[in-house]
Amino acid sequence: MTLNDLGQSKYLSLTTFRKDGTPVATPVWLVRDGDALRVITQANSGKAKRLGNDSRVLLAPCDARGNLKGEQVEGTATLEDATETARTAQLIEKRYGLLGKIFMWRSRRASSKPGAAGQVGIRVSAAG
Repeated sequence: MTLNDLGQSKYLSLTTFRKDGTPVATPVWLVRDGDALRVITQANSGKAKRLGNDSRVLLAPCDARGNLKGEQVEGTATLEDATETARTAQLIEKRYGLLGKIFMWRSRRASSKPGAAGQVGIRVSAAG
């Protein structure tokens, strides 16, 4: 499974790891950007917190429910700064069209409420 194969998938199963090593898989939207994939999530989400402790990930194409459609490959993921997160949001909106725009608008709206966390982009690189 190559980065190009993963980038063509509509959904990506992004598996992050808890402190005790337990894997947690989440289906996410993605966009290919050069030599990496980009994903966006809420800054206080479990996957963002887990990536703060361990940058290892497993990646595989999947459907919207997280059912794998190919083999898993190892990779690494890093949280993006505010500028890169904004770029990731724009790329997601562009790739997913109207649904992407609605999703990003709702996510930003929820993030603007008092006490709410904002969004954070995740840059994902496949090993090998």
